[in-house]
Amino acid sequence: MKRRTLLQLAASGAAIAALPTLARSAAQVTTPLKELRLDYAYYSPVSLVLRRFGWLEEAFKPEGTSIKWVFSAGSNRALEYLNANSIDIGSSAGLSALLARANGNPIRAPYIFSRPEWTALVVRKDSPIRSIADLKGKKVAATKGTDPYLFLLRALKTAGLKRSDIEHVSLQHADGRAALEQGKVDAWAGLDPHMAASELEAGSRLFYRNVAFNTYGFLNVREDFLASRPAETAKVIQAYERARAWVIDNPAEASKILAEEAKVSLPVALLQVKLRSDFSNPQPSTEHVKALQLAAPILVEEALVKPGTDVNRAIAELVDTRFARPYIKV
Repeated sequence: MKRRTLLQLAASGAAIAALPTLARSAAQVTTPLKELRLDYAYYSPVSLVLRRFGWLEEAFKPEGTSIKWVFSAGSNRALEYLNANSIDIGSSAGLSALLARANGNPIRAPYIFSRPEWTALVVRKDSPIRSIADLKGKKVAATKGTDPYLFLLRALKTAGLKRSDIEHVSLQHADGRAALEQGKVDAWAGLDPHMAASELEAGSRLFYRNVAFNTYGFLNVREDFLASRPAETAKVIQAYERARAWVIDNPAEASKILAEEAKVSLPVALLQVKLRSDFSNPQPSTEHVKALQLAAPILVEEALVKPGTDVNRAIAELVDTRFARPYIKV
């Protein structure tokens, strides 16, 4: 599929019609939903606000639908829960969602919960490491299947290095921070708020930053749920919109909620919410398609997807540019 054609498909929403599960309008369920299962995560302040104020419970109360909140420690966990049908809606980084979709996870992304700079490459304050090239032969912690891990791979490529040129240590985000500060690894592909906490509290240094390698916050929906429960999905997006608007109007209060939930200091939360997160554009568009197109080659080069996988098609199938448009007020 040519790049121009892909962009046209994504922008028009034509890719949606090409998917059999979404084309079956007759499959929509009209009986009340007993339980809605979705995640919340420290890397998604909007989800924390939504959960704190009970706006989703309020929205679904007339139908008698109960809300089940599941904590996601990272994109990898959220995507695992979606793939296992343990949740209906989950939050992850865009490139992580693409990796999952390309490998058979049946998800679509109709909403963007933030445009963050939530990852960078981090070393201890006394580390001699100053550049990507200095990572050769070093131990680097990163959580597989997440934006930080894919950020690391893309960063290595800028210096002509590959994954095999470092010793990758697979740790969940919080454990990666601990390993760095304890000197068990030389560097860490961090994730906020853990990264901000390490920076402010341990003096850790962000030696490589690239906001363009941070691939947005995608709200992913299981494809069968989106097809059979479009009204419920729309209601979730409307609730997210309420929370997003509140965060924009009340960044200090949103930071306080993050601090309380993640058990980090208020300065750490403020750094994440006010300085490293942009909540202004929740509508999936060609902007997000292009970002994934630029990032996608690393998935093929590092053999993270099966040989012959049509990554461009996976992008077109993942980024839903049409569904949320009636419910978003920017």
